[in-house]
Amino acid sequence: MNKSTLAVAVAVGVLAQQASAAGFFEDSKASVSSRTMYFNNDNRDGNADQRETAEGLKFDYLSGFTQGSVGFGIDAQALVGIHLDGGKGHHPDPNTFVPSDTDHSAVDQWSRAAANVKARFSKTEAHLGGALQPNLPILIASDGRLLPQTFEGGTITSKEFDGWTFNAGQLEHAAGRASSNTDGLAVNGGTEESNKFLYGGTDWKVTKDLTLQYYYANLEDYYKQNFFGLVHVYPIAPNQSFKTDVRYFDSSADGKNGETGYRFNNNGGYAKTPGEVDNKTWSAMFTYTLGGNAFLLGHQRVNDDGGFVYLNQGSLTGDNGHNLGAGGSSFYLFTDSMINGFVRAGENTTFGQYSYDFAGLGVPGLKTAISYLHGDNIKSATGGSDMSEWERDMRIDYTVQQGALKGFGVTLRNGVYRGSEINIADQDQTRLIFNYTYSFL
Repeated sequence: MNKSTLAVAVAVGVLAQQASAAGFFEDSKASVSSRTMYFNNDNRDGNADQRETAEGLKFDYLSGFTQGSVGFGIDAQALVGIHLDGGKGHHPDPNTFVPSDTDHSAVDQWSRAAANVKARFSKTEAHLGGALQPNLPILIASDGRLLPQTFEGGTITSKEFDGWTFNAGQLEHAAGRASSNTDGLAVNGGTEESNKFLYGGTDWKVTKDLTLQYYYANLEDYYKQNFFGLVHVYPIAPNQSFKTDVRYFDSSADGKNGETGYRFNNNGGYAKTPGEVDNKTWSAMFTYTLGGNAFLLGHQRVNDDGGFVYLNQGSLTGDNGHNLGAGGSSFYLFTDSMINGFVRAGENTTFGQYSYDFAGLGVPGLKTAISYLHGDNIKSATGGSDMSEWERDMRIDYTVQQGALKGFGVTLRNGVYRGSEINIADQDQTRLIFNYTYSFL
């Protein structure tokens, strides 16, 4: 039994004696969520296509806090995935949608459960357990497939000072979107697990329209990372505004990074020192909103020394070399798109998006968006000419606003990716998603 699991077990025993205290049950929330997804990935270069349908069920229980100067509570989560359909030969392995069995076919179902104990003192909260889903500039728990990615460890969030939010924590393991198990942490290309991801940082709301951010993260034996961010919203009129969002990352090697098992594959691109993290990435996005219309334009620059780095356990394998299904991740850049990330060494990316909210036309809950990204100047690991890539994404979302199906949502997404001599297949991808959450507390 690891330290986090043992701490949760002990805390649950203590909470069982205090649960009668007012607030623990009265402020509790419980819900069951259903996500049905059809996933179709057409590899245009002749590699195996993927066509699968699956159902995901998620149960969440969030207790309130016991009374007293220090309040205690518990959050619990159970996840179940069910493979509904997928023709033979259309389940590539490894897979971040449905786990693979030992014969590389899709499993019929998979599940996992975890819980966090929590404590609150004044305006500070601490969480310890295996159902953590951070959403921070240096780490985002990915929810882009059937089941969400979760992490195991401890986190602290404090809002003791007006306008300031402080975050800190240590994470030790992660559960992938297509996995029933927790594994250690790594980067893309790393085959050795690290069990220590430390982070700390703050969001400072200078004014109601301006927020400044700084975060530091360290994945032991892989990388160190500094992040600086600025978000400003200029209100032009009641129904229009101009938003500026600037982000900068500075990442470098740590410990054993570069050695066998701890190598970073630099997202398939060139690296000044192969296998080592050495990166500076900046991006800026400007959004003009007018009524239901939103026009977005931005640019991103990855320096020439190496690709952008972030947590990604997709290269981890078991004792028999079987992929653990721990892959799939998100990162805090505007180019984290439906198919590609646009974060290779040297890459310059210009991107734009138009979105519309139909509420102004009397159809609340209906939204649509189309985006385009083009990256060039990508450095080649083989010494050839610089490469380029582009992606076009479209989506339409509708959420029922009233009646028996209130909250039921439908999303249709389509993406097209093309690259020149890059080690990722040209792809046409379609996702059809049905979401529904029922809250009974």
